[in-house]
Amino acid sequence: MRALKARSLSARFFVMFFQLLVRIGHRPRQWLGKILGSLAPRIAPRRSRIVEQNLALCFPELSPEARKTLVHAHWRALVQTFVDRAVLWFGSRQDILDLVSLEGFEHILNVRARGQRIMLLAPHLIGLDAAATRLSLEGYAGATLYAPQSNPDMDAIVRLGRGRFEHIHLVSRKDGVRGLIRMIRQDLPIYYLPDMDLGARGAVFVPFFGVPAATQTATAQLARQFKMVVIPTLAYRDPQTGRYQVKILPPLEDFPGEGATPEEDAACLNQHLQDWIEEAPEQYYWVHRRFKTRPPNEPPLYTNV
Repeated sequence: MRALKARSLSARFFVMFFQLLVRIGHRPRQWLGKILGSLAPRIAPRRSRIVEQNLALCFPELSPEARKTLVHAHWRALVQTFVDRAVLWFGSRQDILDLVSLEGFEHILNVRARGQRIMLLAPHLIGLDAAATRLSLEGYAGATLYAPQSNPDMDAIVRLGRGRFEHIHLVSRKDGVRGLIRMIRQDLPIYYLPDMDLGARGAVFVPFFGVPAATQTATAQLARQFKMVVIPTLAYRDPQTGRYQVKILPPLEDFPGEGATPEEDAACLNQHLQDWIEEAPEQYYWVHRRFKTRPPNEPPLYTNV
């Protein structure tokens, strides 16, 4: 990380600040995350309106007071993950082990032992980075799609932080699925995020919390074409302790489905995602406009943002 400090004043400040966050310890980091989480909706009002709209669409049965509580809990959890990246990117191996636990890694080992290709299916839960870093401590080296940062210094920090312990191949979203396929053909496991709205191209509209959502068919297509075993990889934050638990679940048996249509596969995928999100609904990335792309002739859902 010394080279980063020499890049620019902002890079030096960022590195020094994150190193300080590591040194101050777990409780002060939780205190800082709580304060920043309470301020976040006012600092990012547009994103806050997106969160409110998403929760209104996905949980219409909740009262306004209950949704307000959920919005608050979401910002608390989301902002804390940014504070905790100081540990993931600059903390020691023991610091990370103290912050992030892991269960179910034997499912990955069993598939590896059989010589099969692996897709780690990771929904956009707030603990994504915690899961990836914790897996790298177990010798997991793989590939994932990556959105390059506009600031080259920040991009360098993110790339180095995510690849500290094992070489993680970050495939630019500009290269798309083709870049990821090159990694798959090298028999590298892939860490795959299936729940972004990337537009109508290559997508079908199937329910996500009861709302038609543009869902990419590539998830099932890749798994089927390259005979990949799909292993759910979930990461939840315990609000009581402030620590993360990564759960590697047994491989999915119903996805992709044998003889299933793209719509059936996408619906199956979204149902799994919904089940995992409902375990801790405040810990999903509700700041994304998940329903930005609409079916033909349907009005937009984010008119106020």
